[in-house]
Amino acid sequence: MTDGKSCAIQPSDPINASPINRYLTLLAIAALRNIRPHKGSVLMLTDRICVKYGKLVDLTEAATMRFIAQNTSIPVPKVLCAFKHENITYIVMERIKGDMLGKNWVHRSEESKAKLLTQLKNMILEMRKLQAPEGIGVASVTGGSLYDCRLPGPSLRFGPFASIQGFHRHLRQGLDPGPGFEPEVQDLMRQHERTWPIVFTHGDLSSLNVLVRGDEIVGIIDWETAGWFPSYWEYTTACQVNPQNSFWIDEIDKFLTPMPDELAMDRLRLKYFGDI
Repeated sequence: MTDGKSCAIQPSDPINASPINRYLTLLAIAALRNIRPHKGSVLMLTDRICVKYGKLVDLTEAATMRFIAQNTSIPVPKVLCAFKHENITYIVMERIKGDMLGKNWVHRSEESKAKLLTQLKNMILEMRKLQAPEGIGVASVTGGSLYDCRLPGPSLRFGPFASIQGFHRHLRQGLDPGPGFEPEVQDLMRQHERTWPIVFTHGDLSSLNVLVRGDEIVGIIDWETAGWFPSYWEYTTACQVNPQNSFWIDEIDKFLTPMPDELAMDRLRLKYFGDI
């Protein structure tokens, strides 16, 4: 658990990547990928173990899950092995058995919903107690680049940034304040010059990424978009719900502090500089 001191930069090295672990992982994928269930880039190797792999997967995600497991009580998949092979990253982890929070949400009682959202709120509060390493700006847990497929740009990985303003400049596709822009864009650039605390952020708190059994949250998954971000980023990204998650917009204010001004600011950014 965090003691309030600044957290250290985490390494993005391979984890338990002995030759035998690498060999067994690659062998298992070759043997099972056509007969075992997939969920996106995740292959269920057994009832207890899965592997996330692909060219867009990064060792940073493994480092993030280890960081959260070591510094909080938030339930995350335990990383068993992580390595790169021929430009593909493999993360072998324990499989958390549970249903996505959104499953049958509309049929839950209000008491059940409140229990789950309170748990989620407490987990976020615990994550907010983590303090960024000294001198870090907007960056991953390793102090390196970030990932978010919802952001436009020449690469899905971006940063790190020494300041929030540098991050905002990236979100504006490199444009600096100046005459000639529409009034709304000029207003956005003025708002982007503000500052916020840097906090550790999951970056995709969709109901699809929260696993439950009954009235208990048993896992938070998909940490690929996580990192040190301005404090509003968790709220504004959570509000970017997809069609499978449309009911979630009505629940977000129950576990995250509402930030309506920042949400309006980011929706303005999306209007001019790209939506998901």
